[in-house]
Amino acid sequence: MELAVYNINGQDTGKKVTLNDEVFAIPEPNEHVVYLSVKQYLGNQRQGTHKSKERSEITGSTKKLGRQKGGGGARHGDIKSPLFHGGGRVFGPRPRNYYTKLNKKVKELARRSALTFKAQNNQIIVVEDFNFDAPKTKNFIAITKALNLDGKKVMLVLDTVMENVYKSVRNVENASICTARELNTYRVLNNKAMIVTESSIEVMNKF
Repeated sequence: MELAVYNINGQDTGKKVTLNDEVFAIPEPNEHVVYLSVKQYLGNQRQGTHKSKERSEITGSTKKLGRQKGGGGARHGDIKSPLFHGGGRVFGPRPRNYYTKLNKKVKELARRSALTFKAQNNQIIVVEDFNFDAPKTKNFIAITKALNLDGKKVMLVLDTVMENVYKSVRNVENASICTARELNTYRVLNNKAMIVTESSIEVMNKF
């Protein structure tokens, strides 16, 4: 598969880049492993520090509120009962670890499947390598407008970390940035279009 290369002004340079079919055009993209990979990534981002107090953990008297029978109403225990305002919570959340493991080959298949979906939907745009002289948000916004991506959720993929470009992108709404080596299934799918530099394609072809 070949894609045209554009400059940052949105003009076709006449150059082409070749995408590795083993990465961007696999015969059978696997949606289930994509789901597993995204689930693992999101789960591993969670702190798992959620906690609510149950009836044995809150402060309050343990005295029985009324007699067991003959009161004309339901039976009650102490004031810490979940039935009362300020009482403990029934089966509330407790701290837990959401970390899960996924085999390396499964994650590779998921990433290739996601990149195949992107390529099939024409959501990969290749641009010439570039850099900014100074961090300016309007420079990156101008690029998205030139590529007809204004208002869309986009991700810029670079070959290496370039500080001026990073600082220009990080404050733009609905925009993200990473290097090709940091790409994972979630990042590939969490946008409407990927702006990829020529040098990044060389790295991604080896996935």
